[in-house]
This record gives sequence, C-alpha cells and structure tokens, in this order.
Amino acid sequence: MAQSNQGIQTLLEAEKEASKVVAKSRQYRTQRLKDARTEAQKEIEALKAQKNKEFVEFEKQYGGNTDETVTKANAETEEQLKEVNTLYQKNKQQVIEKLLSGIVNVQPQIHPNAKKAKPAA
Repeated sequence: MAQSNQGIQTLLEAEKEASKVVAKSRQYRTQRLKDARTEAQKEIEALKAQKNKEFVEFEKQYGGNTDETVTKANAETEEQLKEVNTLYQKNKQQVIEKLLSGIVNVQPQIHPNAKKAKPAA
C-alpha cells in the first residue's frame, strides 16, 4: 500500500508541476499578445503619421491656394465677359438689320409640299 500511496503522490506532484507549466505558458502567451498589440499600435501610429504627412505634401503640391484659384477664375471670367461685350457691340447693328429685313421683307410662298385642294363635287 505504501508503494501505491507513493505512486499516487508522485502522480499528484507531476499533475501540480504540469499545471504550473500550463499556467506559466498561458501567462507567457498573454504577455506576448500584449506585447504584439503594443507593437502593432506603434506601427499603426507610425503609418498614420506617415500617410498624414504624405497627404499634406500632396495637398500642398496639387491643392494650391484657394485665394489664388478664386482670383485666377475671376480674372478669366472678366476677360471672357469683355470679349463677349466687344463682340456684342461689334455685331449688334448687323443682327438688328437682319431681323428687321426678315420681318419687313416678307415674300409669301406656297410650301412645296402643299397640294391644291380639289373642289367638292
């Protein structure tokens, strides 16, 4: 019986030792997960900072200054308005003459597709 008790005692000690190893492994795994999360968060922050920097550079390069853009658009609009007014003043009289000649000089004609009506019998 003593040998049986000693075998059981050895098994219990081995089980305790195994549970300690399992607990230690779980603790190690948990710590590794925490470290991995921390490292991943640092990488994410670094990548985010880099992308923000690239965006600011891109915006500076291609965005331009909105005041300059508005000023340039206004200048182009004014130039086009002047051109339209110049053409209007230049061609105004000719347009009026063409309109009046079309209204005053009417030459009535029968449409080529119109057919002569037959008298009713």
